Amino acid sequence: MATKVQAMVVGSDHLQQLYNRQPASDVFSPKKQAELARVRAQLAKFRPDVILVEAEPKEQPQIDSLYALYQKGTLRLEDLPTGRSERYQIGFALARQLGLPSPKGVDYYAATSQSLLSSGTNIDAFTQELRRVQTVARPLRALVQKDSLSLNDYLALVNQPAIVGLLHRMQFNTPALVMDGSFVAGGTNTVDLGKVDTEYIGAHFITLFYNRNLKIYSNILRAQQQTQAKRVLALFGVAHVGVLEELLAVNPAYEVMHAAKYLKTNKTKLLRLDEKGRR
Repeated sequence: MATKVQAMVVGSDHLQQLYNRQPASDVFSPKKQAELARVRAQLAKFRPDVILVEAEPKEQPQIDSLYALYQKGTLRLEDLPTGRSERYQIGFALARQLGLPSPKGVDYYAATSQSLLSSGTNIDAFTQELRRVQTVARPLRALVQKDSLSLNDYLALVNQPAIVGLLHRMQFNTPALVMDGSFVAGGTNTVDLGKVDTEYIGAHFITLFYNRNLKIYSNILRAQQQTQAKRVLALFGVAHVGVLEELLAVNPAYEVMHAAKYLKTNKTKLLRLDEKGRR
């Protein structure tokens, strides 16, 4: 029997967006650099053969060029406009640490705001779920920005199954309850899936996110085939983790390895979630 490809999807906040012009929020600070080193040390135990990042395949020539300079020590991440991004702070740094080739871009970019779904029967079920996510996520983020919670604890917390499940339910399950509604006028959405059936407005909302993630999944499969990697680490925003794990789990060629197995924390009491993932 052929050995399955082990795949781990690591959820990350967008580190570039953590920076609020205050020194405590800057990932380039010595303290946060040390915390990121701990994150990378934990992820290194998975021993990935390839690292996949949230960049589109068409960006690969630029990624390869920058990574070649980074390997030589002639590229300072501080000099890149987006140098605080997890693409570089975790993706590039971990790849160099492990002696791996350039990270591969597997994203398919499409923008859809969670506030796009604005009306319909059962809309309260969705808005309550959205508020629940915000109630959990925003205080943790604020703690990191104030240096009251380490980045390694923060990333370990957002990869906990309860958080991954909470986000997944909010984006890919609960909206199906919402029917006979509409999208908010002027809401962010770059996904064109044709005519919107307003009777099934919530289902259409789910489809927008699912469509993007299916294409990301296709890119992951292609990258694995091209590299023949046996252990794949994909680094994405936390909202992608649940759906990508779900897709990989039913692929008989893959075995899903959960990031929580490697990213450890003793701060889970900060989540204050019950057994249903509710705060």
